[in-house]
Amino acid sequence: MSATSSKPQGSDHIPAPFAAATTVVLPEWIDYNGHMNVGYYHVAFDIASEAFIELLGFTGEYREAHGITTFALESHLAFLREVKVGDRLRFEARLLDFDYKRVHFFQEMYHAEEGYLAATYESVSAHVDIASRRTAPMGEALLARVAAVHEAHRHLPRPPQVGHVISAHPRR
Repeated sequence: MSATSSKPQGSDHIPAPFAAATTVVLPEWIDYNGHMNVGYYHVAFDIASEAFIELLGFTGEYREAHGITTFALESHLAFLREVKVGDRLRFEARLLDFDYKRVHFFQEMYHAEEGYLAATYESVSAHVDIASRRTAPMGEALLARVAAVHEAHRHLPRPPQVGHVISAHPRR
């Protein structure tokens, strides 16, 4: 898979929402229905989230210097419209909330040419000490960066999929 992203900009400019990741639906992602298989939506969102996680300050350099990584704790996908082989996708991300060990973020997958919202992804990731494999508090500098991103994003409209409860009887 190829995904592209731009490097995070300085703390003086935080894009809201963050929109830097793109990819193309690959032939091996297509199922017997002729559209992208559900498992590959998760793959595409996971790869797209890397650029957003870096914007928050969880860079490769940070991980190496501090012996820290991130683990996904929970995620929710909503499939809104199908995408097919060769379709170009673009992603937008926003930080919804955080505490000293976790970040709660939301991503939207758009069809790049037609502009429609194809899927959404809500996730919580933890700040984890690699040696102990346990959550660990973020340092002051990282917390400050995450807080700055949250401040830039907290005014964005809250997508209706956030906190959605799964049910056989959708809200009417």
